[in-house]
Amino acid sequence: MPTPDATTDMYLEHFGLRESPFRITPHADFFFGGANRRALLDALVYALGREEGLVKVSGEVGTGKTMLARVLIEHLPDHLRAIYLADPLMNRGELLAVLADELGCAPATGSDGSAHRLLRAVQEALVAEFAAGRQIVLLIDEAHAMPAETLEQIRLLSNLESERYKLIKIALFGQPELDDLLARTDMRQLKDRITQHFRLDPLQPDDVGTYIDFRMRAAGYRGPNVFEAASVTRIARDSGGLTRRINILADKALLAAFARGAHGVTAADATRAFADTELRVPAPGGVTPTRLALAVAASVVLLAAGFLLGRSIDRVPPETDTPAATASDTTAVAPAARPPEPPPAAAPAPEQAPPAAPADEPSVQPVAAMPDTIASAPPAAAAPEPAAEPPAPADDLMSLLASSKSWTTSAPDDRWFIQLMSAPVAQGAQVERYVRRARRTLDAQQLRAYRADTAGGTKLAVIYGDFPDQRTAQQALATLPDWIATARPIARPVSSLRQP
Repeated sequence: MPTPDATTDMYLEHFGLRESPFRITPHADFFFGGANRRALLDALVYALGREEGLVKVSGEVGTGKTMLARVLIEHLPDHLRAIYLADPLMNRGELLAVLADELGCAPATGSDGSAHRLLRAVQEALVAEFAAGRQIVLLIDEAHAMPAETLEQIRLLSNLESERYKLIKIALFGQPELDDLLARTDMRQLKDRITQHFRLDPLQPDDVGTYIDFRMRAAGYRGPNVFEAASVTRIARDSGGLTRRINILADKALLAAFARGAHGVTAADATRAFADTELRVPAPGGVTPTRLALAVAASVVLLAAGFLLGRSIDRVPPETDTPAATASDTTAVAPAARPPEPPPAAAPAPEQAPPAAPADEPSVQPVAAMPDTIASAPPAAAAPEPAAEPPAPADDLMSLLASSKSWTTSAPDDRWFIQLMSAPVAQGAQVERYVRRARRTLDAQQLRAYRADTAGGTKLAVIYGDFPDQRTAQQALATLPDWIATARPIARPVSSLRQP
């Protein structure tokens, strides 16, 4: 029987790999810059290089926070020295002792190791670093598990400063529970010192295939895609977009294909991979069991209220015995007395409804001049065009793409913009509808669009603004309307548009 090492060697040789592509241990060579990950990394580097407050990054388990923190260390400018804390379960004295040890200023054995003495030693070391032209960046992973007293010590550390600058910069990485922790009344002083809040979301289904292909090629693979589209769809569904789960499922699916001597991963391989794990399919939309239980309880309450209301209505005497109805009562019951209005003329349904499109938003037709990659459905013979639908303005998406080209190619790299949304080019009709609504909400002169060719196919992106720095872009980001904010727009530097 071959040893595990021999099996691994055969597995890698079978697919032409240099190393395992889906290991879950963070490695900078396997950092995926798609799905706004690279933009988030750039924003963190900028924030830690310029900002004076704390920075927070939150995300669900398995979204890649540790990977992001490790890669961030390698991308910090030379004048920033990173100290990475992977174990948050320490009291304030232990935290100061670790910092003193990292800074080379730990008290000698047998000396007074009190928190006060440690803090003074740390402060003197930070001053020495600053005098040498360096600043310390403290990166704390799993910060949601840090005791409250230790977080309070973090706040006190953030107060250490020279005449004009902070002596230490701090970034907290944690699960969404960190947001809940900081929302507590006793944590408000720490929360007020956080100047930048970033969110690391799971990958969207369209990005999972790009991620898998990137990891394969980072591991040395050079052939056509190994994972069939159906297998990617299955992995995307079973993983919920969490990169750690994607790695586990993709690795097991590769092993399943290897076991049957195939060079392509099928949906059946992905199904076997999921069956071989103890993972559960994440609830759509991030619905947790607790939230689901609350929703069920709320439904029961509403049903009970409806039942009691129905019984009270049954006990109302006939109308002839009651006083005349008020104007509001008449309004409330009038629709029930009118015969139903005839339905409007049926409109052809779009191929895919946009996820955040409002109910009152008029439907639009696909962009006429969109490239061949946009699939246009044949017109339905029995479905007439809706009479109320106005023709698409000539200056919508296609005109916006054309007018934006000059800015996207000539704007300085250090300028910033806000990426409002992106979608596959096949959803051009939905993107155009988004543009038309954004024109009515935002400054149309600051609205732009561009087309990007990615490993996962061509995508359209709608962007907004021309800002001198990241702080200004973040301030504008906070003022966007709610219907735009739900798509989680992000501030990005212009330089990110020109990265290969």
